[in-house]
Amino acid sequence: MGKGPLSGVRVIELAGLGPGPFAAMLLADLGADVVRVDRASAVAGAGATGGTDFTNRGKRSIAVDLKSGKGRDVVLRLAERSDVLIEGFRPGVTERLGIGPDDCLARNPALVYGRMTGWGQEGPLSRSAGHDIGYIAVTGALHAIGRAGGPPQVPLNLLGDFAGGSMYLVTGVLAALLEARTSGQGQVVDAAIVDGTAHLSTFVHGFLAGGMWRDQRGVNMLDTGAPWYDVYETADGRHVAVGAIEPQFYAEFLRLLGLADEDLPAQHDRDGWPGLRERFAAAFKARTRDEWAEVFLPGDSCVAPVLSMAEAAEHPYNTARDVFPELAGHRQPAPAPRFSRTAAETDGVPVLPGGQTRDVLTDLGFDDVDALLTDGAVVQG
Repeated sequence: MGKGPLSGVRVIELAGLGPGPFAAMLLADLGADVVRVDRASAVAGAGATGGTDFTNRGKRSIAVDLKSGKGRDVVLRLAERSDVLIEGFRPGVTERLGIGPDDCLARNPALVYGRMTGWGQEGPLSRSAGHDIGYIAVTGALHAIGRAGGPPQVPLNLLGDFAGGSMYLVTGVLAALLEARTSGQGQVVDAAIVDGTAHLSTFVHGFLAGGMWRDQRGVNMLDTGAPWYDVYETADGRHVAVGAIEPQFYAEFLRLLGLADEDLPAQHDRDGWPGLRERFAAAFKARTRDEWAEVFLPGDSCVAPVLSMAEAAEHPYNTARDVFPELAGHRQPAPAPRFSRTAAETDGVPVLPGGQTRDVLTDLGFDDVDALLTDGAVVQG
């Protein structure tokens, strides 16, 4: 259990994949006591990742046989003692297991029951399988990412799973938790990745409605259509990122690039964008990425080197703020955001399935731990 603004909040996480565990990690980073409920069968392969699944950091894990009556009762008893429960199964799975919202809220009316899915709890695709790429595809977001004349480009699974999914689940859970403190009543939070991803694109829909955005790839201000919002290759085959939108920053960009005195098309002259792009590309090829970084940073030109993940962890811009501290023998992203009084922290140690079964149940006041272990309803990893 860590320190932070959520200290004293207990969260039950029904183990899943991807955005669910990340949402639980974020809550743990912020100080919540997160108890991860792993399946009993997961204990046998607990060391498979070598303890580097960082989304399991800062939690405690118990292993439970969810197919047994006593195992299900353990989860319901945990729900009685907790503020939040989050799960990421397909709709109807926890109901069939006997640990759905109605079952848990009957035991604890103030419980916030957070549900993470791709398509949502209802709708024609709600029971279909899916992954990030499909979820962002049906929202229009994937269509918008890429260069003119090229196919859509996949932004890892950051946009759907973790931005449209995890962050919206956490936002919903915290909002419901705050409301429950006043009303005394819990509720179900339906966090669908399609909903969150669509919501993230609100500003683009505003631009579309106002005639300031074309529903095409690579022709707009923020999608590589504008030459002053793009990436450029440098002399060493690496890249720099340019985002010089505002006129004062654009002027500084041209000055440092050595083109301030050139006869160039106006910044917002779309007909001149191809020519501008050629001039910028040629200029950037004259020096290496790091040489350009020394020219532009620090400053107001809105140019930055494109770093690999390994480089980012060691780069002085990030080490100065300890963005990637060494935790549990590895560089890991630090908890975010930062707080002036209730600082968030983590030891960075990922839990393995069932590693704290006995300790958690004892801490939470279970007086039949030995019997549960003997029956196989729970397993100590």
